[in-house]
Amino acid sequence: MPAIITNKFRIHNSEQFKESFSEASGNTYYLGIGRAMPFNTATRGDGRTDNQGTDVLPITPADNLNAESFTFDDLLAVKKVADTDTAFVAPRRNWTTGTTYDIYRHDYGERITGTTTQTSANSGVFNLFDANFYVLNSARNVYKCLDNNNNAASTVEPTGTDTIVLSTADGYKWKYMYTMSAAEQSNFLSTDFMAVSTNSSVSSNAVGGSIDIVKIKTAGSGGTDGTHTNIPIRGDGSGGVVSVTVTSGAVTSVAVTTAGTGYTFATISNAQIVAAGATNLVGAELDVIIPPKGGHGFNAVQELGAFFVMTNTSLEGTESANSGDVSVANDFRKVCLIRDPKSGGSAASANTLRATTAIKLTGVSGSFSVDEKITQSSTGAVGKVIEWDSTNAILFFVQSRHSNEGVDANGNQVAFSGAGQVSGEGGTPPTGTPDTTHSATTNNVVFNSGYSVPEIDHDSGDVLYVENRAPITRAADQTENIKLIIEF
Repeated sequence: MPAIITNKFRIHNSEQFKESFSEASGNTYYLGIGRAMPFNTATRGDGRTDNQGTDVLPITPADNLNAESFTFDDLLAVKKVADTDTAFVAPRRNWTTGTTYDIYRHDYGERITGTTTQTSANSGVFNLFDANFYVLNSARNVYKCLDNNNNAASTVEPTGTDTIVLSTADGYKWKYMYTMSAAEQSNFLSTDFMAVSTNSSVSSNAVGGSIDIVKIKTAGSGGTDGTHTNIPIRGDGSGGVVSVTVTSGAVTSVAVTTAGTGYTFATISNAQIVAAGATNLVGAELDVIIPPKGGHGFNAVQELGAFFVMTNTSLEGTESANSGDVSVANDFRKVCLIRDPKSGGSAASANTLRATTAIKLTGVSGSFSVDEKITQSSTGAVGKVIEWDSTNAILFFVQSRHSNEGVDANGNQVAFSGAGQVSGEGGTPPTGTPDTTHSATTNNVVFNSGYSVPEIDHDSGDVLYVENRAPITRAADQTENIKLIIEF
């Protein structure tokens, strides 16, 4: 049976997701960074290999339980995403002179009356939100295109913030929707997407079911020339009136003189135009364009199809204001979004969480290097160095599910423990002994008998988003601004 899931459902889902960041008993979300080691073909404990792509061409993550768990294997750190770090967004469409913009219509995809052909935009699409029907101007104002002068090119940039329909000299008609605030421009404007918000003044002045535009589908012929006035708009609303101009026997323009209110469907018949004075007119067909619910500008998120949510998270150096949980000693190649993870068995709540294991060493010889393989002969444990804090003799590392990265020769992942010596690689490898007498906080790392477990519990919460990408090098004086676009 023919059926659809509507765009309203997509918007509903985006609204629910956005609201979950701010609800009193809502969800907690963390942006994570991971994968310090280069992407490669890694060997599993059974000798088989997993193709992870390369740094130049990483593979697309799979959507399954294995991939979700693997995200935690090489996770480095996470930072909480606040409600203020999120916004509804829609595809960015800069106004550009010479472009023919699509118009807003309420009936894209419907069968054209008397035919089996679907109504399409000038660009050829059959869905409003695929149409190029709104623009962002140079002043960061957003406008909806209501009329494009019979599919002519736009040559005059729309300006102004009036709540009435704006007409430009090129014959276009625009509806001002909102202006992006400085914060929205800074945080939620990218090359491809822009923040969407409803202007309270525009919304309060919107009138549900009021008619602004009537399009000529068929001009007809034989009518008496002139401008024929006081033609009522029929339908389920009231008060709508138009004037129709006939030139050389055909309808050449329709002007809405009273917008009316409450229309969800509307018509103007050929007979009405004849009765108004266009004697002998035949074949004229007019399409009355119905506004969105509440009227144009009432709800910009719904009207522009903002079923995308952008999260914008900044990693500022080591995040020293948040316990320094984010290492700058290594790069990262993976970005993820985790919902409701745990820390120490309870719901995570800190602004940042370290995802690496740490050992406080004593009797250190040599210097450990990032991405170096480390082993502990007493346990058989294997790991990969993320950072070596030589000042405090703290070794940070991860253990993945692959050989030489986290599993031993038998294919088992064994935890580092006890006072057995930890060794690196090379002819004269660096070594150090876990200081099992050390149970204290050093450089914001809490140790128990020389060891500190990750602050985020492995495989806790739900991984909602994973992106593999080319490596990003970090630095103490550097801020990474990470924007995620979630489409519903």
